[in-house]
Amino acid sequence: MTSALRSFGLSLPDYPWEAMAPYLATAAAHPGGVVNLSIGTPVDGTPALIQDALRRAADAPGYPTVHGTQGLREAISSWFERRRGVPGLDPRDVMPTVGSKELVAWLPFLLGLKPGDVVVRPTVAYPTYDIGATFAGAVHVAADDLDELVAVTRSRVRLIWINSPANPTGSVRDVASLRKIVDQAREIGAVVASDECYAELGWDEWDVQLGGEAVPSILDPRVSGGSNEGLLAVYSLSKQSNLAGYRAAFIAGDSAIMANLVNSRKHAGMIVPYPVQEAMRVAIGDDSHVQLQKDIYRSRRRRIVPALKDFGLEIQESKAGLYLWCTAGEATWDTVGRLAARGIVVGPGVFYGDAGHGFIRVALTGADDRIDAAVQRLSVAP
Repeated sequence: MTSALRSFGLSLPDYPWEAMAPYLATAAAHPGGVVNLSIGTPVDGTPALIQDALRRAADAPGYPTVHGTQGLREAISSWFERRRGVPGLDPRDVMPTVGSKELVAWLPFLLGLKPGDVVVRPTVAYPTYDIGATFAGAVHVAADDLDELVAVTRSRVRLIWINSPANPTGSVRDVASLRKIVDQAREIGAVVASDECYAELGWDEWDVQLGGEAVPSILDPRVSGGSNEGLLAVYSLSKQSNLAGYRAAFIAGDSAIMANLVNSRKHAGMIVPYPVQEAMRVAIGDDSHVQLQKDIYRSRRRRIVPALKDFGLEIQESKAGLYLWCTAGEATWDTVGRLAARGIVVGPGVFYGDAGHGFIRVALTGADDRIDAAVQRLSVAP
């Protein structure tokens, strides 16, 4: 019986972060304590207005709706117009999800992908895109442009993942780049799903508050041509509103696909709790707390970037989001080890695909005192 049971379950790779255990131990032994800049989990408080909304909705004895309340979907539609340059999005084409990671992992399956179908994801990307393809029995391929694929593979592509702003690199696709992907996908009948959860955190030429351009959405009419056919946008409030613990995210786009996703998730019971839906409604309707949090991240970024450069790291891309994509021109684990010896933990670039070799990812999600500690340690001669 025991041997028979062993045949059950998916054959998935080990969760990569387990490999960080020895480096965490080294960093934890530092006299000043660990500075963990490896994982992008928010450390600042959830805004009071969102907590208050959650409390007000706490009396929720009935089942919530899978599709989301009308008020929430209307708030998301208004947000798309106000913040993302997407006017007139029908609230019926919006649905909350239990965080964005579960949607990324299950979307290929919910779209009905089958063995032999191809899912394309960025060449440097977090692993869940590949895991989602595996759940559906599909093939995952790394490419940033369909022109990189041979004809036989291109003909089998059913889903294309875009991640802009990207995790871990912080790269941003402009309107022309997004439009090219959309045109390529429509030629072969593939769906484009755009993971956009860092869109409010643009820096440099993408820093709206400092005169930059807003990060474009896949649903922007300049990209979509005025039609959302075959297009899906995925967004999370984890980063902009410090709601990672609420699992608050949503998906929007193609009317026919959205109707099918809502129906499938009804059957599976994939439901965002009603109090969380109310917290999302309030959060997505308030821009002031988002600006305050971005200001905090901007300040941390300005302090740590010079220190990383002084340590000998070259920062590439990193135009938006919560991460700095760095290389010292050496093996990833050598850089990880040198920083751990100073009590600083970073994310290994090798976790994000073959193209991540030689890189590390540094998160801005350390509290101010930890960021300052990292700056001080990076400036000390070895």
